[in-house]
Amino acid sequence: MSQDKQADYELLLMQQEGLLEAEQDWIATLSNSSALLNGSLKDTVFAGYYLFNGEELVLGPFQGKVSCTRIKMGKGVCGESAEKRETMIVGNVKTHKNYISCDSAAMSEIVVPMIKDGQLIGVLDIDSGTVDTYDEVDREFLEKYVDLLLEKTTM
Repeated sequence: MSQDKQADYELLLMQQEGLLEAEQDWIATLSNSSALLNGSLKDTVFAGYYLFNGEELVLGPFQGKVSCTRIKMGKGVCGESAEKRETMIVGNVKTHKNYISCDSAAMSEIVVPMIKDGQLIGVLDIDSGTVDTYDEVDREFLEKYVDLLLEKTTM
């Protein structure tokens, strides 16, 4: 992303909306969505989804290296975000006491819970190779990104 992060995110939302007009299938949409995020967000080493199966989070479509396949509720940043149902930003994963290391290249992380009709669907997980990558602008626009995704797709 460039210096004007908000404008970049507005473009990203427009691109996502365009993809959603062409395809509403859940898996196809999540796959392209993770590719769009991976290609658009600076220093990304992982962009993808963990889907809630009623008991734990299971790896869904993503872009990045081989990753953890199952995450228990409350464990790691993803499990913590899912359990609390709130977006979490971790500036330095190496100092976060509840961090699960799936890729040693990850240095910071943002996780956005995916909630539809009061039900936890999963989380959007994005990891950066640099410390302190994510801020409130990322939170605001990635929450909008997830809302758009949930609104326009068929599960």
